[in-house]
Amino acid sequence: MYDCILVPTDGSPEVERALEYAFDLARAHDATIRAVYVVNAAGYGGLPMETAWEGISDALREEGRSAVERAEELAPEDIDVETKVLEGSPSRVIVQEASPGECDLVVMGTHGRGGIDRLLLGSVTERVVRRCDVPVLTVQVDPDVPDEAEGEPQVVVE
Repeated sequence: MYDCILVPTDGSPEVERALEYAFDLARAHDATIRAVYVVNAAGYGGLPMETAWEGISDALREEGRSAVERAEELAPEDIDVETKVLEGSPSRVIVQEASPGECDLVVMGTHGRGGIDRLLLGSVTERVVRRCDVPVLTVQVDPDVPDEAEGEPQVVVE
C-alpha cells in the first residue's frame, strides 16, 4: 500500500514522535522513509540588504542537514531512509514532494494549536492536509496535550 512515506521534520525532539509512527508504518509496508527539511527562505525576505544572506542560508541548510540526519539516526536498521534539504514555502514544497507517484503517505507532527495561536502562527500541517493529493497522517507532538488525547495519533482524511 505504501512504498514511500514522507516525513517533514523541523529538527525538534517533538517530531521524533511522528517519526516513530512513520517507522512502524514503513516496517509494516516495507516502505522507504523520505525525511525532508524545508528551508523557508521567504521568512527572511525582509532582512536588510547588508545582512549576510549567504551566512543565514548556510546556517539554515546546516540546521536542515542536522534535522534529516537525526531522522536517519533514529531509524531502525531495517528501515531505508532517504533525506533531502529543500528550499521554499514549507507547505508548498511538502505537497510537491508528496505528489502521487513520489510518495504515498505524509506523516507530520502537529502542535495542536487552536484559536488565535493558529490564526497568528499559521499551520504548515493544516495547509498540507488541505492541499495534498495523498493521505496525510497527523500525529500530536505537543507535550502539553491533555491526558485523554495522549498516545493517540490523529488521522485526518479529506
